[in-house]
Amino acid sequence: MDYWLLVCALFPVLSVFLFLVILRWPARKAMPLCLLGTAVLSATLWAVPALHIAASVAEGLVIAATVLWVVFGALLLLNLLENNGSFLLIRRGFASISSDQRIQLLFVGWLLVAFLEGAAGFGTPAAIAAPLLIALGFKPLAAVVLTLIADSVPVSFGAIGTPVLVGLTNGLPGVSPEFIQQSAVMAASIDLFCASLIPVLMCLLLCRYFSDSPSWRSGLAIAPLAFLSGLCYSLPAFLVARYLGPEFPSLLGALSGLMLLSLLVRFGIAVPAVVWRCQPEAQETATENSATLSKLSVFKAWSAYVLLATLLILSRLEFLPFKAMLQAVELQWADIFGSTLSATVQPLYLPGTLFVLTVLVLLPWQTERRQLLYKATTESLSRIWPAAITLASAVPMVRLFLHSDLNSAELPAMPMYLAAIASEHLADIWLWCAPWVGALGSFIAGSATFSNLMFASMQQQLATDSELPLQLVLALQMLGANAGNMLCVVNVVAAASVVRLTGQEGEIMRFTLIPMALYCLLASSVAVMISGFIT
Repeated sequence: MDYWLLVCALFPVLSVFLFLVILRWPARKAMPLCLLGTAVLSATLWAVPALHIAASVAEGLVIAATVLWVVFGALLLLNLLENNGSFLLIRRGFASISSDQRIQLLFVGWLLVAFLEGAAGFGTPAAIAAPLLIALGFKPLAAVVLTLIADSVPVSFGAIGTPVLVGLTNGLPGVSPEFIQQSAVMAASIDLFCASLIPVLMCLLLCRYFSDSPSWRSGLAIAPLAFLSGLCYSLPAFLVARYLGPEFPSLLGALSGLMLLSLLVRFGIAVPAVVWRCQPEAQETATENSATLSKLSVFKAWSAYVLLATLLILSRLEFLPFKAMLQAVELQWADIFGSTLSATVQPLYLPGTLFVLTVLVLLPWQTERRQLLYKATTESLSRIWPAAITLASAVPMVRLFLHSDLNSAELPAMPMYLAAIASEHLADIWLWCAPWVGALGSFIAGSATFSNLMFASMQQQLATDSELPLQLVLALQMLGANAGNMLCVVNVVAAASVVRLTGQEGEIMRFTLIPMALYCLLASSVAVMISGFIT
């Protein structure tokens, strides 16, 4: 084994971990260095031609622009709702269900995130749910960390089944759709045990690390209800995956969970007797009550999110004509700089476009709409630049890492090189390693779909070499890709920029690292037990 090649292949992963997690550098400073180091090592050790490096960077810049459009749309909607007073009424609405912030976290940070992931994915769950949690009195760091942790489990079937229908299906050409479906159901069955513990972990972290009175005890007090809220999602999601297919488990599981959790809270089942808050409840001023809130209704306050969710769902359903219509408008940069790479953007299909459309539809019903739109737009643009610097470095680095297969040294792409080394030395314990490969794919590429697409065939080969059930190994690939979603740089940067935490990406990743590892270990533990029955 050539250790210099191993160092080169690991550099994009290790440099991000070193600068952001260990040294706690802001991403806008760390990521340009990571990109530069990856480009230099790719050109020297991996022998990637300079033209191919430039094309990979250009492709990454195009993708980064699409992510920034999503961030801008989320910021625009957020600033509009902040300036017109909607968030105050939204906070009152949730307080009417329960003023206990642990319970609010289960509704917004857990189940609403699952719903948004099932409807759209693409980083929208944290961009929408984190500001809502802040409106409810959560600290910004807590809001981002907890929504990122929650945006893992529903990723198995997120965005109308894309990780399965696009990721696994295209990653395993020749494998029957029935087998892909069985693998997805296996992942959902493992999640019956793993997913239900994620909201428990979220409540424990909230009470211990994001409270003015840190305490594990407060988190343990809500643990029974948190566990039930996990089952409220995971059990319906499993049944939908088993009987209806991979398109709607996240969406219908989240909707069922919201209804079931509402019943549990209403009838006081497993609800703690003592109301808990991470910090004293903010007092609304008399001016806010008389001037702002009198002009709004609860319906108007929620109309933005109802409209946005409706647009997201309608634009993603295959049997409706809207998806094809939106995807028909396509911008393409083919053969970038004469290379084999190309970049394609479907501007109308991007979630960012639906964010902006939601704002434009709601604007005529706002008072002083010109001033409101101007203020929301200028505030959004002023906050997007640090994220632009980060994404303009992070995404090109990822594309260069993934496209490093075109080289004069006749080496595979760096991710596949790492996977081959892992398969050579770790085949005997592959059930413990398979989720980490999926997590690596999501961490680097920022997409569970791409992780499945990139590593599914390698997981298939490892299952054969290790004489393991392929369905079980593919399920672990899916669950590992879920876990990596908590930590991927693109998601962290996007969520941080929406809630004014730009520069604290490393701190966010320090909090999500351990939950990511626990999710992988839990999935492997359940898989090891299941394998005993299968074999």
